[in-house]
Amino acid sequence: MRRHAGERADLGHTGAQLARRLLGENGMVEVTVEVTDRGDHYDPAAKAVRLSADNYHGRSLTAVTVAAHEVGHAIQDHGGYAPLAWRTRLVRVAQAAEKAGAILMLAIPVLMLVTRRPASGLVGLLVGAAGFLAAALVHLVTLPVELDASFRRALPLLAGIGLAERDLAPARRILTACALTYVAASLSGMLNLWRWLAVLRR
Repeated sequence: MRRHAGERADLGHTGAQLARRLLGENGMVEVTVEVTDRGDHYDPAAKAVRLSADNYHGRSLTAVTVAAHEVGHAIQDHGGYAPLAWRTRLVRVAQAAEKAGAILMLAIPVLMLVTRRPASGLVGLLVGAAGFLAAALVHLVTLPVELDASFRRALPLLAGIGLAERDLAPARRILTACALTYVAASLSGMLNLWRWLAVLRR
């Protein structure tokens, strides 16, 4: 993404401008386009495509490609794409599970001190680890939704606006990166679990 984040006057759109154009062309004028500091995403509840400042204001290949990917999610939502609804619910579960896992890991020394039973610490460890693993698994199973948004939705949108042939190959690589964000989140969750286990071993 950084490799293709340089400003390109020839592209004709900022990320926000392209998102608004694509939303309008696909009959989704009610969907807003907003700048965010919480990472590029589509919010189905608020009906909002949210882009980081660089991608919102930027006129780069990365900006327009990421914008198209998030519009791809909006198109999924507009068309009643069931896996997106499941993904949205599962991600909430994953976030809650990871938080619960972290709390339980923190509570293990207290549990062992209060109950004076090492078994209580083991139970806390197993439940906490299960929370982290569940979160990692949820992030992995959302990958098909991301691939659909990237390649079934966003890539044809980019081709449809007349993106130059020389830009389509790097756009595919950027779309792959967009789709793999949840795989990265899954790996991050696994590393977080490993870190907690390392702390508890001390």
